[in-house]
Amino acid sequence: MTTRTAYRTCPLCEATCGLELTLEDDRVTKVRGDREHVFSRGFLCPKGVSIAELHDDPDRLRAPLVRRDGELVEATWDEAFAEVDRLLTPLLAEHGRNACGIYLGNPNSHTLAGTIYAPLLAKALGTRNVFSASTLDQMPKHVSSGQLFGTPLSIPIPDLDRTDHLLILGANPLASNGSLMTAPNARGRIRAIRARGGKVVVVDPRRSRTAEEADEHVAVRPGGDALLLLGMVHTLFAEGLTAPGRLAALTNGIDEVRRAAEPFAPERVAERCGVPADDIRRLARELAAAPTAAVYGRIGTCTVPFGTVTSWLVDVLNVLTGNLDRPGGVLFTTPATGAPHTKGEPGRGRGMLLGRWASRVRGAGEVMGELPTSVMAEEMETPGEDRLRALITVAGNPARSAPDSERLEAAMAGLDALICVDVYRNETTRHAHVVLPPPSVLEKSHYDLVFTQLAVRNVAVWSPPVLPAPDGALQEWEILLRLVGVVTGQGPDADVAAMDGFVAAEAARKEARSPASPLHGREPGDVLAELVDADGAPRTGPARMVDLLLRAGPHDLTLADLEAAPHGVDLGPLQPRLPDALRTPSGRIELAPAPIVADLPRLATELDEPVDPDALVLVGRRHLRSNNSWMHNLPLLAGGPARCTLQVHPDDAARLGLENGADARIASRAGEVQAPVEVTDAIRPGVVSLPHGWGHDAPGARLDVAARRPGTNSNVLTDDAQTDAISGTAVLNGIPVTVRAAARVAVAAD
Repeated sequence: MTTRTAYRTCPLCEATCGLELTLEDDRVTKVRGDREHVFSRGFLCPKGVSIAELHDDPDRLRAPLVRRDGELVEATWDEAFAEVDRLLTPLLAEHGRNACGIYLGNPNSHTLAGTIYAPLLAKALGTRNVFSASTLDQMPKHVSSGQLFGTPLSIPIPDLDRTDHLLILGANPLASNGSLMTAPNARGRIRAIRARGGKVVVVDPRRSRTAEEADEHVAVRPGGDALLLLGMVHTLFAEGLTAPGRLAALTNGIDEVRRAAEPFAPERVAERCGVPADDIRRLARELAAAPTAAVYGRIGTCTVPFGTVTSWLVDVLNVLTGNLDRPGGVLFTTPATGAPHTKGEPGRGRGMLLGRWASRVRGAGEVMGELPTSVMAEEMETPGEDRLRALITVAGNPARSAPDSERLEAAMAGLDALICVDVYRNETTRHAHVVLPPPSVLEKSHYDLVFTQLAVRNVAVWSPPVLPAPDGALQEWEILLRLVGVVTGQGPDADVAAMDGFVAAEAARKEARSPASPLHGREPGDVLAELVDADGAPRTGPARMVDLLLRAGPHDLTLADLEAAPHGVDLGPLQPRLPDALRTPSGRIELAPAPIVADLPRLATELDEPVDPDALVLVGRRHLRSNNSWMHNLPLLAGGPARCTLQVHPDDAARLGLENGADARIASRAGEVQAPVEVTDAIRPGVVSLPHGWGHDAPGARLDVAARRPGTNSNVLTDDAQTDAISGTAVLNGIPVTVRAAARVAVAAD
């Protein structure tokens, strides 16, 4: 028996922690945090510990599945791609490119293939029906950042390690390990703020794990964050507390923001947002008085009717208090492989356009080349030209992640072709005609192209495969390129190596043409010739692309440098980058973007609506042992107390006759579900909470561990007609519901 140690970055959440793996032959026997990792310093959460279980999971698919006589059966790769070609090629020829859509799940951001090659597949497909988890999660932040700073990934990141005051809204980083804020050991970092005399304030309808670590918890009404933040902005202007400092010379629209905030005095917004006017003023004053401060909002501020307005106001506060682009505030990253705000002409760009096309049925506008996931069902159901007749999913489970999921599942079951790239037979892939499983996370290389663009510190870490892929297996990037071959008419046996070479050559040519690139003016062929491994062999696939991006990046690195540093390379804390990081046409921060400011009158109408003291609204919640719908089949994560419960405040439980541990029926306009009650004072009265991503009792799925504790699919209750008006993001929080004791319903039925 041979024992060895391997190091790799955990790809199971956004924290990007380093793992130290002990292997006996080809079996992982121990998982620890890598104490020498330049970013996580030995921290890891239960998800990282479970990585060996994910690799060994008997339910994980090892071979393709093809539907024969109504049943999914194992097939060879050639048989599977022949079936993809048989299904898609005539469909595209007869009905056009828009007849096939593509859905990209959030695990794509955790893989090199999903980040580099899945967008290529979407482009090759040539359809306007591109959907992703972004419109279920984070699109409002992309829209607001793109409007203010020029690109959707120009997201200012809280400088957790140096700030004196942290205001968190709608986020629970102790459970998520950071979201759009890559931060391993978020608890340690937040505790350090308090230890050095700073203050942490959490705004959330629930007293989350993060709120329990904070100095103050503000129990806002769900969806009331925009009104709370506008009340704070009003206070800053009214009391002369705005202090943008050097940002004033770089910013357009400060006066427009002042005028826009005038109708939202603290007394006007207090009842609707559920926070007393005096507290709103105090929060604003404390933020303005702090030596440095950072305002950070996440999923609870995005998945609401005014998600883009709320996301915008987070950075309005950062600008008005002078905390944008300074140490201890919020800053732009400088990732080793580059980012949209490190490429091109410094300080100026095209900006972000919205609504370049619209969905066929509802007329929902495009954002970042995508349509809202909430329109998928109607695009499948509604007859006519460009009806969505086929769908490719890559690492996504919209049957559990998307709103009004029962309607969506019924629509997906009627598709002419459903092609899924996934490692599980889950609630979505059980409807598939073909399932194409990538290898285990331990059998492929890894680099965090996405999360290094969102990290609280600039680092670069390369992870080679820990284990060899089985003979005959296809890497994920090869699967995606073979799909590109099918949808571009090259057939099921297209030359993957040639396509991969073309992709790399095009990327090299783009860098050679860019005056801002370190590779400007070079011959693309010469650049590609330098992309070789330690043995001098030409790199291929994601490794070649990462090497190219590093060489074209801002830190003078190569992949060989990272291969020689298994614990990663520390590139230092975030630094001020304005005005160079701006990519707006004006070269300035556009603090009052027209599409966002135009939505404020609609928000103002809510101020005159009465508050029903007996109404209930539903919100979601995160848990450290879960990541949406894809982490529930591992014994290490599935054990312990039941987590898919309906949290209810004691006052509401008493009023409604609900008992702790007994089942309740929860109904909305979209549907009705049943879940066990958890009575807790950690949630605000008038609010109930179910976690997102559960409901693993679907016939035809094969998730043995998850099926033993299936939980409740909360997205039966979400309404696909309810979205953020600007970004199209589904409203997954603040859903009006009624709740009754399940026993009472059963008696009434007898």
